[in-house]
Amino acid sequence: MVDELEELEDLVHVTVGDLPSRGYGVMEEIRRQGKLCDVTLRVGEHKFSAHRIVLAASIPYFHAMFTNDMMECKQDEIVMQGMDPSALEALINFAYNGHLAIDQQNVQSLLMGASFLQLQNIKDSCCSFLKERLHPKNCLGVRQFAETMMCAVLYDSSNRFIHEHFVEVSMSEEFLALAFEEVLELVARDELNVKAEEQVFEAALAWVRYDRENREVFVPELLSKIRLPLCRPQFLTDRVQQDDLVRCYHKCRDLVDEAKDYHLMPERRPHLLAFKTRPRCCTSIAGLIYAVGGLNSAANFYAGDSLNVVEVFDPIANRWEKCQPMTTARSRVGVAVVNGLLYAIGGYDGQSRLSTVEVYNPETDTWTKVGSMNSKRSAMGSVVLDGQIYVCGGYDGNCSLNSVEAYSPETNKWTVVTPMSSNRSAAGVTVFEGRIYVSGGHDGLQIFNTVEYYNHHTGTWHPVSSMLNKRCRHGAASLGSKMYICGGYEGSAFLSVAEVYNSMADQWYLITNMSTRRSRVSLVANCGRLYAVGGYDGQSNLNSVEMYDPETNRWTFMAPMVCHEGGVGVGCIPLLPI
Repeated sequence: MVDELEELEDLVHVTVGDLPSRGYGVMEEIRRQGKLCDVTLRVGEHKFSAHRIVLAASIPYFHAMFTNDMMECKQDEIVMQGMDPSALEALINFAYNGHLAIDQQNVQSLLMGASFLQLQNIKDSCCSFLKERLHPKNCLGVRQFAETMMCAVLYDSSNRFIHEHFVEVSMSEEFLALAFEEVLELVARDELNVKAEEQVFEAALAWVRYDRENREVFVPELLSKIRLPLCRPQFLTDRVQQDDLVRCYHKCRDLVDEAKDYHLMPERRPHLLAFKTRPRCCTSIAGLIYAVGGLNSAANFYAGDSLNVVEVFDPIANRWEKCQPMTTARSRVGVAVVNGLLYAIGGYDGQSRLSTVEVYNPETDTWTKVGSMNSKRSAMGSVVLDGQIYVCGGYDGNCSLNSVEAYSPETNKWTVVTPMSSNRSAAGVTVFEGRIYVSGGHDGLQIFNTVEYYNHHTGTWHPVSSMLNKRCRHGAASLGSKMYICGGYEGSAFLSVAEVYNSMADQWYLITNMSTRRSRVSLVANCGRLYAVGGYDGQSNLNSVEMYDPETNRWTFMAPMVCHEGGVGVGCIPLLPI
């Protein structure tokens, strides 16, 4: 028998997979019976018995305490200063069974306890719990708590929520209880989601009147942060100027006069501080991205069939859906969004350049023709500034253009404004810091790396530092305090290179390249991210989409378009928060 056994394998491995979890369960039962416990944790009059080995294995704070010869490692009873007893009990139980129930009543005490005990997974779960339950009535308190607990993600989420829901937040008790410095910082933010500057004015004065005796002294400083020139003249005259709080202070009256002069004397506008006429823009609000026109899959770089197809991308669902087509096929089309309406401007229908314009109403899913431009143009840049659409440059079928036109939705008319310093077709055009920036492009003979901006108050163009790369047919967009450029064509190569402009330093810097080379790419900002849509890589038209996160400096592929290949025009219609 022994001889037969010797002929078999000398080593056999035995594994019981659930032994660790069953072992912890047994230790939990032993603890409940009060047996073999070798340490007591005390908070005030509350005492909790436990096993050092379990606490050290499950909770980093106790691992450090019991394995590094700290004074407490030999004490039978350890005092836990500043912890909530019920939170400590829940976290001790978690150390044994890996289960924790978070609710509205215990989330803050659990987060504080988890932070103290260095339980990062519990801390993250508590932050997620609070993030999912942000409300206009609690977001300011959550933000303050997140700052105290150094929870950066929760703090940023709370800040974004406050900006997105500012009007509702300003009516809450938390807002009325804020300190002056906090209100001042908030009403100065670019990112506030308001339909009109009047809402910021009303919020600030409501805060003052809540405790008028102690707060009315702050009215002049608060009013200096409100963008009064953006208020309607009637509101300035009938509401702001007549308010008794405003009339009490000479500085306030001067600010009202300054705003009225803005409307009455346009020649004085350049002397105003830039922020006072910069519209608020809440970049963290998610929007629907519309891809308009473009080329079909059979098209190549030089020719192809223009499309009237339109599709819409939901960045939250990461999904494209087809919607109502335009009345006219358009490639190299300009796209702009004003007051929740999507404008398709000019372009090329496969035979000729267009001056026609049509507008899409997403609520009715219909397209309507509006006033035509003065010039036919494709491959132009189109942007919105102070409620007007501007188109810059482009190609009219014969030559590249330096002309610029502005469209007023109120009058349905296009007006010629100051031309650019250079003829530019296929340039990158975006609004940045209240000005229209035009980058690169070509004049039919050469491709540029030069950049200029338009000051619509003075009607003048000014040069700034040139891009690091010459390029045309590239994407351009602004996000936060930066302007971004990506892709394009530099004369011999199709580019994946991306760069960013800092106006304070008047310098360009490289950022991470896109994953794909993209000429005729559209770039759009949405919800704090940039989306590079479609393009041409030198061999084929693209339906792919990449998203850039400025916080991580990384590009990520998103769902591809379903109806388009190639150079689409792109516009983003923000979704109003629910």
